[in-house]
Amino acid sequence: MTRDAIRGETRGAAPVPLSVLDLANVGVGLTSRDALLATVETARLAERRGFTRYWVAEHHSMPGVASSSPAVILSHLAARTDRIRLGSGGVMLPNHAPLVIAEQFGTLEALAPGRIDLGLGRAPGTDGATAAALRRTDHLREGADEFPQQLGELIRFLDDGFPDGHRYSRIHAVPGPVQGEVSRPPVWLLGSSGFSAELAGRLGLPFAFAHHFSSRNTLPALDLYRESFTPSAVLDEPYALIGAAALAADDETQARRQVLTGALAMLRLRTGRPGLVPTPEEAEGYPFSAAERDFVESWLANVTHGTPDAVRDGLDALVKRTGADELMLTANVHTPSARTRSLELIANAYELT
Repeated sequence: MTRDAIRGETRGAAPVPLSVLDLANVGVGLTSRDALLATVETARLAERRGFTRYWVAEHHSMPGVASSSPAVILSHLAARTDRIRLGSGGVMLPNHAPLVIAEQFGTLEALAPGRIDLGLGRAPGTDGATAAALRRTDHLREGADEFPQQLGELIRFLDDGFPDGHRYSRIHAVPGPVQGEVSRPPVWLLGSSGFSAELAGRLGLPFAFAHHFSSRNTLPALDLYRESFTPSAVLDEPYALIGAAALAADDETQARRQVLTGALAMLRLRTGRPGLVPTPEEAEGYPFSAAERDFVESWLANVTHGTPDAVRDGLDALVKRTGADELMLTANVHTPSARTRSLELIANAYELT
């Protein structure tokens, strides 16, 4: 695996490589099919405009997202794009047997060689009851605590690297190295706190931090990752990507209307009322209590939104403040066309080609 499989290319006037995270949001009046068709359109736009990678996430039992199965979505995207890197941001490892993930992503790598990223998280990607249904156990803490062991197994399955005498030494992930020399997707660790940051550093792996919903932890986690980093066969120095919520529009009013839909959807999710992403009209007319208004304004303070110039300036400042090596942009809003318009405007602002 070469460093180029991990490190993106800085294009145009962007301070670092730019990528995209898509949750396949499902808005009121739309369907999951609409959301997934929009994902294909957005991935093709991202490829055309010079974004480095396009990731999809694993979430369950959330009406407002259609991305419960990253491997299936990525297979679909691989057939409809040509060059852009595609990956998971991420697969929640405790929800799955490591062998299953190794075979899914080995298959993706065989279908789109040199274009697949395997981003892994240790959270359930849902609530506790749904996590119990996924894992068929009520001992959810054990899954998180066993993450380093599961990660080690997954990497050995990907490399066909169990030593003689190991109980899995005769088990081979296919497609995989047992069938001949093959490339394999680079493994990224994802996190919203210090646990995966430190683990990624110790293992010399690239690290992706969820700044878009855990901004208070961003700097401590990145510091921990860099301080604990040990050079490896994968990387000789740290490489940190951060997720950044960003939406550009032709004017500030349009941008505010759209990001308010995502903020209201998050408010409802955090208060046990998940649903489809509301329309701009519903969000603008919602009777926020004082506490709800405080939550929404706090949430929006971490969403870089406005005109293209304002978004570019905000993203530049974020890179300067965090020292991130790459930005992965996400915009969880009601209207698919608002997301694609935003990417076009951001690409124009940075003169991406």
